[in-house]
Amino acid sequence: MIVGKIISILDVSIKVILSSNDLEVGDILTTEDGKFEFEVVIIDSVEATCITLNSNHGLKKGTKLIKKAKGIEMEYSDRAIGRVFDSYGHIIDGKPFTSEKRIVTSNNTISLKDLDLDSKPLWTGIKIIDFFAPIQRGFKIGLIGGAGVGKTVLIRELIHNIYNSTSANAIFIGAGERSREGKELIDEMEKNNLLDKICLVFGQMGSNPVSRSKSIESGLTVAEYLRDEKKKDSLIFIDNVYRFIQARSEISMELKEILVENGYMANMNELISKIEERASSTKDGAITSFQTIYVPADDLNDEAVQNISSYMDGQITLDRKMSEKGLYPAINVFKSTSKLVDVNIIGQRHYDLLKKTLAYYTRYDELEEVIAILGVDEISDEDKNIFYRTRKLRNYFSQPLFASEAFTNMPGVKVDIEDILNDVENILTGKYDYIDELSFLYIGKYNGK
Repeated sequence: MIVGKIISILDVSIKVILSSNDLEVGDILTTEDGKFEFEVVIIDSVEATCITLNSNHGLKKGTKLIKKAKGIEMEYSDRAIGRVFDSYGHIIDGKPFTSEKRIVTSNNTISLKDLDLDSKPLWTGIKIIDFFAPIQRGFKIGLIGGAGVGKTVLIRELIHNIYNSTSANAIFIGAGERSREGKELIDEMEKNNLLDKICLVFGQMGSNPVSRSKSIESGLTVAEYLRDEKKKDSLIFIDNVYRFIQARSEISMELKEILVENGYMANMNELISKIEERASSTKDGAITSFQTIYVPADDLNDEAVQNISSYMDGQITLDRKMSEKGLYPAINVFKSTSKLVDVNIIGQRHYDLLKKTLAYYTRYDELEEVIAILGVDEISDEDKNIFYRTRKLRNYFSQPLFASEAFTNMPGVKVDIEDILNDVENILTGKYDYIDELSFLYIGKYNGK
């Protein structure tokens, strides 16, 4: 049935004069030949504003539209696992696909009484994360950093280390990142026979802002299926949440909506809360999410970055200064936090070692300035120990990553938390004072030789 015809065309939106009142915000409209699709975002009397799901190229005024669906739909069955979708739930891996069940992606959040907050640590095998910012099953973890400091490499390492060692299914959501990296991830999953446990959803950098803004909702729908229908745990890897906000800002600008400072939309907090609240754990299943957050101009005080970070249970902040020193993962331990850092959760030994290590790092920063002026011979023996032991610690927390093997020619390693605690304790107590600091650079656990 014809519901209206196009009266105005912009880059990613159209206006429609309606001939039917059987429309709601969120409905999907299409041209009679099915070539173009649109989502209704505003209904004003006899006129509707719609955003274009793909491209307006070739579209003409006067084109008649029909109603296709109640919203963007995603596969809601086991058949989503092991497959690759675009933001709108269309299969894009080139293999035959038969849908079993599809539902609208804009689901409601779970109720407060269904939430489950009690869980156990989830060790990653990455020394600097497990020691300074340990992760828990059901956590939301933000990987925060500017361009080129290793966010995508780190999230691929987490996929390798956690997804590869657990029975949980995983969902990877590419939101506004490079298509090349997405293809590399798919090839890597196939090569390692891991594709059968993961669902991948892509709204990549080359896509229009509507596609980039919809991939997260589609991926979350699969995670909700695993949690609510299959009663299973799942892992979500989102790369990049900031690009989602950026895409929504582009759409808001097109729709002439009021933008606040820095060009973000006024309802940014509402949009973030809707997607973050969906990625929650219940007694039936946990959703553990790892989300990269791009920091524009390395400004951690950016409004969008702060808004997204407020929903995280922990954040891992990547630092350009650490990257420039050649220490990877390039994580700033002072700006990386976790709600799991509690003596009653991680234990007295881990807690004490962590506090002492941070104290050493703090004193090291102070000593660097003194030594630059006076020289190392002018500081006390106690400060000399702190200085040299901290340099060993800093090198120790570098690590060969599986995700970067092709670039470094160093085999990736995973390290058990007990080995990390033993090595840190031995460095702090002076047991390794006779060992050269370079011996700790890019190793797994220290072998004592």
